[in-house]
Amino acid sequence: MSVESSRFDSITREELEQLQLERLQATVNRAYRSVTFYREAFDKAGIIPEDIDSLSKLSTLPFTSRETIIENYPYGMFAVPLREVVRLHCTTGPQGEPIVIGYTRNDIDHWTQISARVLQAAGVEKDDVVQICLDYGLFGEGLGFHYGAELIGASVIPGSDTDPKRQLLIMRDYRSTILLSTPSFALKLIAAVKESGISLASLQLRGGIFTGEPFSETTRLKIEEELKIKVINSYSPPEIPGPKIATECERKNGLHIFEDQFIPEIIDPQTGKVLPPGKEGELVITTIAKEAFPLIRYRTGDLTALDFSTCSCGRNLVRMRNVAERTDNMIIVNGVGFFPTQIGNILAKIEGAEPRFQLIIDREGTQDVMDIMVEVSESIFFDEMRRFHELKKRIEEQIYQILGINVRVKLVEKRSLFQEKSGKIVVDKRLK
Repeated sequence: MSVESSRFDSITREELEQLQLERLQATVNRAYRSVTFYREAFDKAGIIPEDIDSLSKLSTLPFTSRETIIENYPYGMFAVPLREVVRLHCTTGPQGEPIVIGYTRNDIDHWTQISARVLQAAGVEKDDVVQICLDYGLFGEGLGFHYGAELIGASVIPGSDTDPKRQLLIMRDYRSTILLSTPSFALKLIAAVKESGISLASLQLRGGIFTGEPFSETTRLKIEEELKIKVINSYSPPEIPGPKIATECERKNGLHIFEDQFIPEIIDPQTGKVLPPGKEGELVITTIAKEAFPLIRYRTGDLTALDFSTCSCGRNLVRMRNVAERTDNMIIVNGVGFFPTQIGNILAKIEGAEPRFQLIIDREGTQDVMDIMVEVSESIFFDEMRRFHELKKRIEEQIYQILGINVRVKLVEKRSLFQEKSGKIVVDKRLK
């Protein structure tokens, strides 16, 4: 089996949409025929598979959610008999509920192909030594990249989730050139480098491909600077082990979605209506090549936007912006929606304020009220009261100007927050 990346990366939009329609129709027919949930949902909406005669009809189909998958545990969402499923992976829902994903032989081949394409987009070649520090257990994310690296012809070290200090020794002794891990593991690796005294000059590492967690540009730059590598991000919903839905190329200008395997949509998370290209909303994914576990209009809960322009790398595949927020992290106060990270971004730009804060939301009469506990630098906290009140006022004004929310700010000493066991950034007393 060879890597088929060049075939789909350079395909024209017209050719791609024809392929997508053919695969979508096959998926819809399979799901309607074999999955009770889809058959009942289609019948309720008055839809038959033959109605889907263009990609524009995709928006008429019902959504699938995490709750749908959880409610149909273990095999209710499978579209093939269990005898045709060659592998089972298990993950968990938001409250720890079990989710089982099945794969046919063709599904595994597709997973391998996409993993190889992710690696190639990051510049991995057959002479590389790829150290995979990802789960090889029931979730099994490491397996997809393992097979993808072998398909390219690279050497693979199945490091799994071994202790970072041990991984560092392996990295040095085996001359690893590519690290595959979560960004948080890379940060632990940096700490291990400093603790061990191992010189970066003794490592051959040149690149990292991260997955499994969102991370900021600040984190990317820290890892690149500390480990002297180039970091590439890849993406798939956290409850789906594989394959990856999208990956950055070496230009790091958004994540290319594998449109020969997935059709992306961006919807308004409140109304469910499809938004035009460039608008931020919730990412919805339809699988069009999965046999055992097809997902039609799956609501990922991740907020992003799509860019259909051709990347400078030459790929024609649509790109999605890095995911920074989730719809279930949104807070609504007096009808205004915002995310905690927006508060953090505002505080980070105000001199004297620290990015550590806590939101306390309550209701007084018919109105929501929000208090923000903000840590401040010692020079401000112990300085004259005038500067103290000026900082408080400036934070309140900035939040109102940017988010349109009236808040009450209380300044507290540095390192005084999150001493309680819960450690919550948001305490919403309206829910009690």
